[in-house]
Amino acid sequence: MNNLELRRHANDVRKGIITGVHSAKAGHPGGSLSAADVFTFLYFEEMNIDPKNPQMEDRDRFVLSKGHTAPGLYSALANRGFFPVEDLTTLRKLGSYLQGHPNLHIPGVDMASGSLGQGISAAVGMALGAKMDHRDFRTYVLCGDGEIEEGQVWEAAMFAGHRKLDNLCVIVDNNGLQIDGPIDQVCSPYPIDKKFEAFNFHVIHVDAHDFDALRAAFGEARATKGMPTCILLHSLKGKGVSFMEGSVDWHGKAPNDAEYEIAMADLDRIEKALEKEGEA
Repeated sequence: MNNLELRRHANDVRKGIITGVHSAKAGHPGGSLSAADVFTFLYFEEMNIDPKNPQMEDRDRFVLSKGHTAPGLYSALANRGFFPVEDLTTLRKLGSYLQGHPNLHIPGVDMASGSLGQGISAAVGMALGAKMDHRDFRTYVLCGDGEIEEGQVWEAAMFAGHRKLDNLCVIVDNNGLQIDGPIDQVCSPYPIDKKFEAFNFHVIHVDAHDFDALRAAFGEARATKGMPTCILLHSLKGKGVSFMEGSVDWHGKAPNDAEYEIAMADLDRIEKALEKEGEA
């Protein structure tokens, strides 16, 4: 898929995030938006998946360890065809299958996640299971940079490096902000790269919003043998929505009606610019 198509899909994913969170009057837009491009790349290019057969035996697995950014995952899944985009408006509603954290009854979801730090352990287990069963699917897990302050993350990393799980790709969304403020002021996990390297990971730094860079990074991860990979995404919290970009205030808050209109206008402008670029 070419980059223009990916950028269009990413903008649609961002629209779905804003639509869902606004409809729910709750949720986590900031970190969902910062990860929208990697969600898009994974589901539209990188992973071996089939929306018509979500339980395909040898599909690649994805675990959203930072489970509160479910609006981003749901929007990617919907736009990829796992379930109707219209269902995003039911986010967190009573009776909806799209609740605040992913659950296994949602088409395309491979692991429920909630308490931070636990998802990477599940992903390590999936990767180990694939090795033991001599299967060639890959496992991807998305962690938050605030989330990796959890000790369980490093226990899982230690195990993955020790077992040389080269079918595991840990992705860290390093947008620099968590619910209480900048991560380096709350409880700094830096240097993130050196920590993963110490646990025998191959580490790749990448611009989270550059599809050429993402393509190269994930290709390098697939080519790396004998050790797991950590892709360290350098991202912008709230990416794509003017008043949310770089703001910790939008970690876990829904836009009101006026803010929703501004956000959607921002994304509509991006959509029109992409249309013009396609016509050029």
